[in-house]
Amino acid sequence: MREINIGKNDAGQRLDKFLTKKFKNLPMSMMYKLIRKKKITVNRKRAKENQILVEGDLLLIFAPDDLFDENSPKRIVTKGIVNIAYEDENILIADKESGLLVHSDSNEEGDTLIDRITAYLIEKGEFNPENENSFAPALCNRIDRNTEGLVIAAKNAPALREMNEIIKERKIQKIYLAAVHGVIIPKNRSVSLNATVSKVSAGAVEYIPVAKVSNIAQTIEKLKKEGVWVAGTDLSATDFHYKADLKGALAIVIGSEGEGLSRLVKSKCDF
Repeated sequence: MREINIGKNDAGQRLDKFLTKKFKNLPMSMMYKLIRKKKITVNRKRAKENQILVEGDLLLIFAPDDLFDENSPKRIVTKGIVNIAYEDENILIADKESGLLVHSDSNEEGDTLIDRITAYLIEKGEFNPENENSFAPALCNRIDRNTEGLVIAAKNAPALREMNEIIKERKIQKIYLAAVHGVIIPKNRSVSLNATVSKVSAGAVEYIPVAKVSNIAQTIEKLKKEGVWVAGTDLSATDFHYKADLKGALAIVIGSEGEGLSRLVKSKCDF
């Protein structure tokens, strides 16, 4: 028999969701069968899979231990620091640097923003993975690898639920800022800079220099000679923008909506 005491960070979630987080190797069919057969009880009473757990509840599990191989807490390996813009007992707002992933990707990179935050909270004594059943510090919003900016992290489960609800209800405004030095468009077969363009650009066209050139491919070559990297966007591309290194002077070539980039222009792009 196994006993599990429901803590603050476990409360407020369904029994089946909790068990799925706690025992990731337990087959779903087996879990529901154990609940149905009263092999998993809450406070020594029959439980239902959709029962909401409360802090202080006692889970009793009557099943062989080999069915419940718990995943060892992830070992945090990072030497990076967290740039903290704000912190209280419930949330932390980190100023993420460009080039840093917020979560590990398929390559399981060892230094991510959430790893840094988790290591920071462990060092402060605010989080101990050995004492948690189903919770770990979590990000409430995400930004791409090459974007720098503010990311909200929840230190406990109630804060995570509340912040997710606030974001869902759009009570937090997200603003993205991109530093654009100018726009280059072809002289032929391009839209004119009319009132509609000004409206769609929210007036930005009135402040950003716009140059018209006769040949985009030749212009790309001139930009590259000046030390500007050139990235092309195309529907047939196999690489994702958030995995590319976009630091430094950069020109982005936008392909047409229907045909994408021409073969010549595509060959001129660095990536």
